[in-house]
Amino acid sequence: MALSSNHLLGLYDIPVEDIRLILDTAKTFREVLERQIKKVPTLQGQTVLNLFFEASTRTRLSFELAEKRLSADTINFSKSGSSVQKGETFKDTVNNILSMKVDIIVVRHESAGVPQFLTRFTEAKIINAGDGRHEHPTQALLDIYSIEEKLGDLKGKKVCIVGDIAHSRVALSNIFALNKLGAKVSVCGPLTMIPLEIQKFGVKVYHNIDKAISENDVLNVLRIQLEREAGFSIPNLREYREYFGINTERIEKNNKDILILHPGPINRGIELSSDVADGPYQIILDQVTNGVAIRMAILYLLGTKN
Repeated sequence: MALSSNHLLGLYDIPVEDIRLILDTAKTFREVLERQIKKVPTLQGQTVLNLFFEASTRTRLSFELAEKRLSADTINFSKSGSSVQKGETFKDTVNNILSMKVDIIVVRHESAGVPQFLTRFTEAKIINAGDGRHEHPTQALLDIYSIEEKLGDLKGKKVCIVGDIAHSRVALSNIFALNKLGAKVSVCGPLTMIPLEIQKFGVKVYHNIDKAISENDVLNVLRIQLEREAGFSIPNLREYREYFGINTERIEKNNKDILILHPGPINRGIELSSDVADGPYQIILDQVTNGVAIRMAILYLLGTKN
């Protein structure tokens, strides 16, 4: 089987069969990561460009490790210290890099639509590693893989995405994919952090975190994105923690079977208390490991596609 597209730009238009293929392929690579020798020659001879115009630690390292595990050659680009800061246009920067004959581009950019824009003037395969407030497909796929690893089939499972929905690309990708897989999706957060049109995607809206905990199987807790002006959406962080912060007391009072995810980095003591972030309800480090497997699967499926 093969993916229906030469790119992974988002999960809004992707067929459910493609999502299932990525998740199933990731299981094989998850097993590879547990072996003594964790490297396979699958993409030997191919060159992957990590084109990051926005700061990243987890996503970038995860992709780079996935590429090396598949034996690909990698080129890493960051905006800091590049010719972009000297006035070079985005297109000229990319064209100069493409002249080096890369096969796959992993792109992260603060502006929505950049991955789609790249497909117009390159034959390289494009993977969206996060674009503006649009989508972050690989994060959603690793989240879903991690939930299925613990709970099995997602059909009928209740998943609530908590926090700064308005500034989150992770939320949108999760909503699109979870709906396709039959989960019952909801969001929870302050009124100022929930987009007015969010219900058009078929999600339930909570403004009470205790109710969200009690009525769901999974909480995917998002970071308050202060760098995206999220701080203007709430009076202060102390008030957010009081009304929406998740701690052990809240979990034990409302739902001791809840599963907690977080894409990282965590604002400890705000979205999650430290006892939850390090406790038995969360699978945060599982998400990190599974992220490498998911990205290996995507790179493999695109890199071997004719």
